[in-house]
Amino acid sequence: PNIINGKDIMACAQTGSGKTGAYAIPIIHKLIEEGCEAEEGDAPLVPECLVLAPTRELVQQIQKDFVKLCRGTSIACNYIVGGHAVRPQLERILGGTNVLVATPGRLNDFVGKNKIDLSSLKFLVLDEADRMLDMGFKGILDGMQDKLADKDERTTLMFSATFEAEVQELGKEMLKEDYLFIAIGIVGGACSTVAQTIISCEKKEKFDKLKEILEPAKENQERTLIFVETKRQTDYLASKLCQLEYPATSIHGDRDQRLREQALADFKSGEAPILIATNVAARGIDIPNVKHVVNFELPKEIGEYVHRIGRTGRCGNRGKATSFFDPESDVDSTVKPALVKILSDAQQEVPDFLKGDGGAVSAVQEQACSPCFSKR
Repeated sequence: PNIINGKDIMACAQTGSGKTGAYAIPIIHKLIEEGCEAEEGDAPLVPECLVLAPTRELVQQIQKDFVKLCRGTSIACNYIVGGHAVRPQLERILGGTNVLVATPGRLNDFVGKNKIDLSSLKFLVLDEADRMLDMGFKGILDGMQDKLADKDERTTLMFSATFEAEVQELGKEMLKEDYLFIAIGIVGGACSTVAQTIISCEKKEKFDKLKEILEPAKENQERTLIFVETKRQTDYLASKLCQLEYPATSIHGDRDQRLREQALADFKSGEAPILIATNVAARGIDIPNVKHVVNFELPKEIGEYVHRIGRTGRCGNRGKATSFFDPESDVDSTVKPALVKILSDAQQEVPDFLKGDGGAVSAVQEQACSPCFSKR
């Protein structure tokens, strides 16, 4: 109702809880109500709705969801991303597009070349908004501000599973003064349908532990997603597992787009039930029946941990997440207090090796995860 009534919204809800539908359904409703129809035309394209997301895979997934929901209506949704040829994408969007889903880089390119005109936008959506507002993408958004419909003339919506206080402050610049902050569950909290296990494990022991964990994937095709921090580690781990006849593939930002799509397709079909990934697969990607998420290396930020383990236990299903904690690692020690809080909030067991000296920092983390209510 708030979206239909034109309210700006910053919304935080657990991974796999249906955020795409929460904004797509009222937007489509409103566009139908206002008599919008997809019409073929020349450049520049003038879309009514723009959805921005940080990765190509997530953009394609959001567009598919819109297409399903638009079936039988006169509303059309298309996407543009980097890594794909420009001409076919341009032809497709000019064939009729009301809702455009895009990665910021390719959008910026098309706007700069006057292929897209954003001055009449009715809706602007930032999906995975905290990632969209970090310094990499924020610069592109700031550069496009004068090309966008004024914030008083459009409805702006921000959705994510994590929203730290400083990110909320950045987001407020793009929202009307009377915007709503809507939180379902604990802001920045992990999904309660995921059973979380933390294993104390030195670097040299990790691979042997991983092989034990992956036996169900090898024997029963149990879909398992393994996260590492670097692109090099992704390929190294995948090739090492394949040599030992574990059916694995990998995905990261430097891989050719065709190979990224093939890796996801092989994982979804079960041909390669083990997928090793960097954070490119951590956010928003909805892969059915992921049974197990493994953090071979813990991320530097707790928000990424929440997004990663949210690839399982989606839509009310049960899932499990196993994370290796290296007591010798500076990164793991830094994230420890916040990890204790995430486990406690989700009523998960906190192992003894995580307890102890993290209390004070946990309180700081709790403050950072709470909604910032100034100027509301």
